[in-house]
Amino acid sequence: MSARTRRERPPRRPFPRLIAAAGLVPAAAAALVLLLGSPLTEPGVPAAPRSGAASTRTASPPPARPLRVDIPALHVSAPLVDLTLDDRGRLGVPDPAERNLAGWYRDGVPPGSPGTAIVVAHVDTPTGPAAFAGLDTLRPGATVDVRRADGTVASFRVYAIEEFEKSDFPSARVYGPAKDAQLRLLTCGGAYDPTAGGYQSNVVAFARLMAVHPPESTPPGKNVPHDS
Repeated sequence: MSARTRRERPPRRPFPRLIAAAGLVPAAAAALVLLLGSPLTEPGVPAAPRSGAASTRTASPPPARPLRVDIPALHVSAPLVDLTLDDRGRLGVPDPAERNLAGWYRDGVPPGSPGTAIVVAHVDTPTGPAAFAGLDTLRPGATVDVRRADGTVASFRVYAIEEFEKSDFPSARVYGPAKDAQLRLLTCGGAYDPTAGGYQSNVVAFARLMAVHPPESTPPGKNVPHDS
């Protein structure tokens, strides 16, 4: 299995037009493909559990829809949109016309609930760098805050940043079940080869829930929205 950690990204075409839903697989079968072109599950690999399916060492609040993802180390504060499958089994992607936008897999685990929550964003768009352009430079220990519709903020701590070739993507490791509340941030990476379908790798940030802050405990201005 090819995995590279924090390597220098090869040169790529400036601001290539991303193709929505790069992969196609049956929704009810063994794989689900994100804009990243990597399967969410594989044959014989159980999908990440839905909210409430397992206990966590960090007390988890009731499920709530995520509204925004903040990554202070990258000066990122991006609204979250719901991503679902279309009638062909493809997962939608954030609108590439909106550079500062991310999405979460609505039919999976909400960030902050037990299991593996999935958040994705473009690395770039036709007009410039996008929300997750610097994801491969994030360091372990960085904080990721997810603001939720109930007013709470789920704070995660990154414990690994890795890059995987799309041809050898470890779906079970990235998307598999977790007993505690975990978060995966994903975007494209590696070389950009238009003749081979675009980006050849995926960048994945692995994070674990550290705390859930009630609305009144979040210091004003801690994560000020940053527009691209």
